[in-house]
Amino acid sequence: MDIPLSTIAVVGLGTMGTGIAEVLARAGREVIGIDISEAAARQAVAALEASTARAVQKGRITEGERHDVLARFRTFSDLQAAADAQLVIEVVPESYEIKQQLFRELDAITSPTAILATGTNALSVTRLAAESQHPERVLGLHFFNPAPAMKLVEVVSSVLTAPPAVEAVTALARELGKEPVAVGDRPGFVADGLLFGYLNQAAAMYEASYASREDIDAAMKLGCGLPMGPLALLDLIGVDTARTVLEAMYSESHDRLHAPAPILKQLSEAGLTGRKSGRGFYTYAAPGSQTVVPDTKTPLENSGAATGRTVRSVGVAGSGTMASGIAEVFAKAGYDVVLAARSQEKADTAKGRIAKSLERSVTKGRLTAEARDETLARITAAGSLDSFDDVDLAVEAVAEDLAVKQQLFTTLDKVCKPGAVLATTTSSLPVVACARATSRPQDVIGMHFFNPAPAMKLVEVVRTVLTDDDVHATVREVCAKIRKHPVDCGDRAGFIVNALLFPYLNNAIKMVGEHYATLDDIDAAMKLGGGYPMGPFELLDVVGLDVSLAIEKVLHSEFRDPGLAPAPLLEHLVAAGCLGRKTGRGFREYARR
Repeated sequence: MDIPLSTIAVVGLGTMGTGIAEVLARAGREVIGIDISEAAARQAVAALEASTARAVQKGRITEGERHDVLARFRTFSDLQAAADAQLVIEVVPESYEIKQQLFRELDAITSPTAILATGTNALSVTRLAAESQHPERVLGLHFFNPAPAMKLVEVVSSVLTAPPAVEAVTALARELGKEPVAVGDRPGFVADGLLFGYLNQAAAMYEASYASREDIDAAMKLGCGLPMGPLALLDLIGVDTARTVLEAMYSESHDRLHAPAPILKQLSEAGLTGRKSGRGFYTYAAPGSQTVVPDTKTPLENSGAATGRTVRSVGVAGSGTMASGIAEVFAKAGYDVVLAARSQEKADTAKGRIAKSLERSVTKGRLTAEARDETLARITAAGSLDSFDDVDLAVEAVAEDLAVKQQLFTTLDKVCKPGAVLATTTSSLPVVACARATSRPQDVIGMHFFNPAPAMKLVEVVRTVLTDDDVHATVREVCAKIRKHPVDCGDRAGFIVNALLFPYLNNAIKMVGEHYATLDDIDAAMKLGGGYPMGPFELLDVVGLDVSLAIEKVLHSEFRDPGLAPAPLLEHLVAAGCLGRKTGRGFREYARR
């Protein structure tokens, strides 16, 4: 199999096949595009003409280079055209019957030394290889959409695949400017194996009416830095495609997290498959359009909303990074802030941290010296919660310990004036448990800021069954004034972001624990294939493995789903004191400061 892969056939000229053909032609390969639909072939040629014309306009290639690229791409409707190809990449519909028939036909057409690659992301490569007369030459080559832009390529080996075939396509991927990741044969591989479980949970969350589609998507974009929200991404991928992938994953894992949410079946069978049909979780201007248009589920602004209470002064309880960040946010927005800690010294230290943060903003030109001084002047450091006697909003940002928070709320109940709103920044504990520690649970609500508070735009607004409407309205109005994006969610473990994020992180740990893929390959796969700003193991080490384990336990305890049980490897690392960057060692080792 030590042959140059200079002539490559791409079978199936849909969006993905056309993208792969473009990547290959631009890299100097002779590309044979094959599709039984002549219309699809014409559309593929038109797409390549358009993309290369744009490249000429932007100065990325010359007109002569464009001519050469177009000349290297030829289309056919007969599979016989693949006879001289050294590599055939199939991207036909995700069906064993269709793909197996294709491989049987390719056996009779191609040279025995030609490599046959399937672009599947859901079906078993081993099962497809077994249908070939030469299973040793069959492997998976999973590009990501859009193929010209996405760097990741998963190279999938079955137990039957010959190493030289893997080496040849891995070298090709690098020559194409891609980042190849070697993975074994299981549904979803690495990137989709982690991504689709997360998407499925988001669909189930929406189906349960826990949060609106807009709030779920906004929460994951703003809280995790993702390029798209999960429901918008499902519409882009195709609801029917997602269901197919999840069915394949569930058939192997029997993990309830992979069992397709019923809404995916309902939408698929109704033909509401996402952007391609013009309607899925959202409604689009036309089939194939990316423009979302209002529909019956689009929230109406301020429709029937209560009027909030007046907030002029804010109390922030705590002396850590989160407390000082929240106090900075409120003071910058013009609120008078009381920053209270367990001692005057701790409060002064916290205010000093704010002063340094503001000074950095001045140095970077984001803030004037005058604005810095005015912001600091609005903050009063106090060594006791007694100073909260006249605040309109009290926000606690103390340790994530229910007993500690309940004690603090008992104190706030005694100190704060009637009508003051009492908010907790908990990320995992029940807000109602804090509320019940007071004599006014109707005034208690969750305001979950994200770290670092001055930079992160998201606030999860968590209502309990006891929270008054005007308290909820107050917090949403305050969020607008401090230039944060509020998303509404109910009082259950993890709220939106952590309930979707941490099972994904846990599943990544399980992949490593099962020796399916390496830390580096998984991190690379999610950054390059999923658009994540950090890989799961980079993020776990930043968050802290002990914090992650605590959240996993809370989620498992609340939802009682076996798939949410913390990965054993995570428990072992925490037991060994390997907590991430803060201890110098977690999933990776770090230089001591």
